[in-house]
Amino acid sequence: MPMMSGKMMSSLLAAMLMVVVPRFNGVNAADKPHILFIVADDLGWNDVVWRDPTMHTPTLSRMARQGILLNSYYVQPLCSPSRSAFMSGYFPFHTGLQHRAIKPEQKAYLPANLTTLPQALKDLGYATHAVGKWHLGFCNWKYTPTFRGFDSFLGYYNAVEDYYTHMAGLGYDFRQDTAVDKDDAGKYSAYTFAERAQVLIGQHNTSQPLFLYLAFQSVHGPLEVPAVYENLFCGHIKNETRRTKCGMVAILDEAIANITGHLEDTGLIDNMLIVFTTDNGGPVWDAGNNWPLRGAKATMWEGGTRGTAFVYSKNLFQNKGTVHEGMMHAVDWFPTMMTAAGGSPPPGIDGVSQWESLTTGSPSPRSEFVYNMDAIEDGQKPAFHAAIRSGDWKLMQGPAGMGPAGIPYNGWYPVPGVDGEQEEFDESAVEDPGPDDYQLFNIKEDPTEHHDVKDKYPDVLAKMKARLAEWRQTMVPANFPENDPAANPEHYGGTWTPGWC
Repeated sequence: MPMMSGKMMSSLLAAMLMVVVPRFNGVNAADKPHILFIVADDLGWNDVVWRDPTMHTPTLSRMARQGILLNSYYVQPLCSPSRSAFMSGYFPFHTGLQHRAIKPEQKAYLPANLTTLPQALKDLGYATHAVGKWHLGFCNWKYTPTFRGFDSFLGYYNAVEDYYTHMAGLGYDFRQDTAVDKDDAGKYSAYTFAERAQVLIGQHNTSQPLFLYLAFQSVHGPLEVPAVYENLFCGHIKNETRRTKCGMVAILDEAIANITGHLEDTGLIDNMLIVFTTDNGGPVWDAGNNWPLRGAKATMWEGGTRGTAFVYSKNLFQNKGTVHEGMMHAVDWFPTMMTAAGGSPPPGIDGVSQWESLTTGSPSPRSEFVYNMDAIEDGQKPAFHAAIRSGDWKLMQGPAGMGPAGIPYNGWYPVPGVDGEQEEFDESAVEDPGPDDYQLFNIKEDPTEHHDVKDKYPDVLAKMKARLAEWRQTMVPANFPENDPAANPEHYGGTWTPGWC
């Protein structure tokens, strides 16, 4: 299998984005920047045009090229854990959300005693609005967006639903604030979310700083998109599922183009920080792609956790076009945005502010992080598995994770060929490690994780195992209870509704 070194990956990006060193003009504390926090769902490392030229992302490409592309940025392997990191600044194994994603019938949630990012920004005078996917619990109203710091919410509570009907399994799942929203049934969600964002932008009092959290459903399964996007932008792709995925990415890109255009029209963009991030790696079983990285969504391999992301500002950065190689994690957004807004994050969180590093080009203040650690036996995973990073070194204990149907997704998955054929990886070719097995990788030298070097560097292995043991001492039990029949939408007129915990 072909490999791409860390040096080759960085050189390619530098050549495409014309790296320069940024300089920050500074933001007056009385002139706090507006913040647009965009989350794409299940967007893989290789699902954007600057990595896979068959995709269609002209808006995202322009913003990445003119902004700061984050080349060593990490998220969690799955959506609820990443969203908990965004909203709390804590690693999920410190909040109980480290085990997979919250199911609709579970009494699982981001703990109510944690200060959320919108709550903290609200204390600094921000208007706060949420649009799109929540997926941080809804069994009680107190766990839902308008009770967690947002002035308004339009979107859905759960993980997976139809893009048009907004049906999530047994029930309907779409709300305006706390009320069920049936007006948007039948409309593709990217249209609805973009329109809502534009309304909020147009109605905003420009004398007040704005925080808009825009968590698209796109490009999570099911694979659904208006045919025009496939035909117009992706007809050159012969593989049917990859072509549909390309159309889904294209409509996401168009939605962001419409929103940023409205920001231009209103002038809000002149003093705005825009953050764009995925929530996890691409699901290769659902046409996502992370090539040349190893693994997929739901795994702790780089393909499941190394995220596509950038920051953009029209006027906050004097020089543009930077590839930022500093280590950054999803938990860092909370303190970074608080610093940008002239505030301070809650004490004790895991995140560190990256604002100075991003605005001056100085080294990242982060030197380590935890990919995940999980100690639940659920029939698919062993009792404990974890991965940590320290500098260039990555240590993994136990299996990397598990996708649908119990498939481990330990391999490398190329983009489907131009003839439509998908090169299959033989999952049996890589033995799934047991809970007491360790693997050690140098991510700088081997970003595609082809070479386990634990036998070559026993001293590094010992140090990393000791650090993992220290992290493990701080882990809280995962909140992943059995499904509760009280959640059944039949009790609430066919709608997923809070009030059962």
